[in-house]
Amino acid sequence: MAHPESSNTASSSRTAALRELALLFLRLGATAFGGPAAHIAMMEDEVVRRRRWLTRDEFVDLLGAANLIPGPNSTELAIHIGHRRAGWPGLVVAGTCFILPAFFIVAGIAWVYSRFGNVPDVSALLYGVKAVIIAVVLQALWGLSRTVVKTWREALVGAGVATAAFLGVNELLLLLLAGVGVFAWRGVGRGGARSSVGVLAPWVLPLGAASVGVPFSQQGLFLFFLKVGSVLYGSGYVLLAFLRSDLVERWGWLTQAQLLDAVAVGQVTPGPVFTTATFIGYVLGGMTGAVVATVGIFLPAFVFVALSGPLVPRLRRSWAAGAFLDGVNVASLALMAVVTWQLGRAAVVDAWTVGMAAVSAVLLIRYRVNSAWLVLGGGAMGWLVVEVLSSR
Repeated sequence: MAHPESSNTASSSRTAALRELALLFLRLGATAFGGPAAHIAMMEDEVVRRRRWLTRDEFVDLLGAANLIPGPNSTELAIHIGHRRAGWPGLVVAGTCFILPAFFIVAGIAWVYSRFGNVPDVSALLYGVKAVIIAVVLQALWGLSRTVVKTWREALVGAGVATAAFLGVNELLLLLLAGVGVFAWRGVGRGGARSSVGVLAPWVLPLGAASVGVPFSQQGLFLFFLKVGSVLYGSGYVLLAFLRSDLVERWGWLTQAQLLDAVAVGQVTPGPVFTTATFIGYVLGGMTGAVVATVGIFLPAFVFVALSGPLVPRLRRSWAAGAFLDGVNVASLALMAVVTWQLGRAAVVDAWTVGMAAVSAVLLIRYRVNSAWLVLGGGAMGWLVVEVLSSR
């Protein structure tokens, strides 16, 4: 029989871990601007470098696993971290707390939009935030690449994936090919391999099974976003295509202008880009619609992580599955590097942003300043610079 004191100690330890997860992911959800690459970089800074909850090897394994399932990768990574840190309750707490700040921010903007017909202008804040984000992501890429790219073969795979991504090759295909490539190389080195790796892509609820002019309902809104969250791979631009297909062209629930405003809000606010669904839900069905749409699009991420998360440590015990996961990890970082290049071209545009990115890099690497404070400082500095320049 368990001793009462040991049971109380275990319970208090679990409570403390859940509190830590909640506070961390609430803060990240409120300050993580810049899309999935930036979110991943900030999580790496917090859970690997600062708190040492995970090793870099463990972190990149979870990142690779998140990239293999549909849905918002950075949110799924947060859910994975929560599960690893505090079990099933941690899975729910980390994911929910990462989503909640963005949900309330986007719902507030949607209220303003519905009342006044336009989206608040935050370009001055983003001017500085984007420059800081580039430094944060580059620092994470450098640290993670030293863990993932161990031989010239992995370097060659990463270079090939980056080149193909620039040419527009599908991201999921690149992840799978990289995994198979590293697996094949190591199999040859072992004198032939009899093991194989099975990868399940849950292609369910196919799109397009809708007729023209479907009347709006909360149930229909939930099922639509549940479908999107279950099958969507790729960037916010892929999300835009999915949403336009049904909400604008087939059903006529939104206008083209409303959809573009919704995607813009998801891109410029902190936290998951998928909170575009929150904005759309509010515009269509008020606060109830916002909740329904948000739960619908994020629910599959929790389910997929719950199913796949416990398998990640087991993959490492098999050389074949481990080799496949190593290839996926290399491809994940290569794709992250491509996104960083694209973000950098849009963010570092003049001497001011070059200076902010450089200072942020020094503060982050030399003095280990918390990335969340850098983001907030970048926003304030960007607003100040834009105000000064506009007053001339």
